[in-house]
Amino acid sequence: MKKELIEVPRATLDFYKYEEDGLTYYEYDATKCQPPEPMVNTMCGLSLLRSKNDRLVGIFFHEPFPLYGRIPLTIAHEAKELENGDFRITFKLDE
Repeated sequence: MKKELIEVPRATLDFYKYEEDGLTYYEYDATKCQPPEPMVNTMCGLSLLRSKNDRLVGIFFHEPFPLYGRIPLTIAHEAKELENGDFRITFKLDE
């Protein structure tokens, strides 16, 4: 799988785009930054979700509970703890 670096307006982290199993993923890594940078970048990245086949994936050093209250009700999320203790949060348009 080839990940393509993309530009996301107002984002301060690198975002990558790739396709897998018919879905388009936009991914960023917020493990090395401090608040509010992870939340700011997530909010910027959510604008990329335009269809039910789009996913936004953020990697965080902890589960970002304060972020969940800020995302629009039209967005669903799923959290998965990784082996190294980081969290992979996947956002998608709620069906």
